[in-house]
Amino acid sequence: QVQLEESGGGLVQAGDSLSLSCTASVHTFSDYAMGWFRQVPGEERAFIGAISGNGGFTRYADSLKGRFTISRDNAKNTVTLQMNSLKPADTAVYVCAAVGGVAAGMTYSQPYQYRYWGQGTQVTVSS
Repeated sequence: QVQLEESGGGLVQAGDSLSLSCTASVHTFSDYAMGWFRQVPGEERAFIGAISGNGGFTRYADSLKGRFTISRDNAKNTVTLQMNSLKPADTAVYVCAAVGGVAAGMTYSQPYQYRYWGQGTQVTVSS
């Protein structure tokens, strides 16, 4: 089974930037599209963004308005979520997800479309 591990979470102040990483224990990382989601207690898991296996395609939640950027380094089996201008509303557990064998119709934005999930890393933004 694919294993994913997030790192980089922590406590920051509003307006700060933070970079999260997700490392995958897979042989061929480029076979997997990767997504980032965030979740707070009592709420649905929310889509942040995603990147295709070769990095040629990215998609982001409209509400983030360009504050978040996803990139990947397939040589290091790592996907990065760069978060800028953080707000208290960004406080959540941030989780990365992976899926292989992406087919036509994949929107990248729905949790059910991903097969593998990390444990998450807490990001807390203070005001």
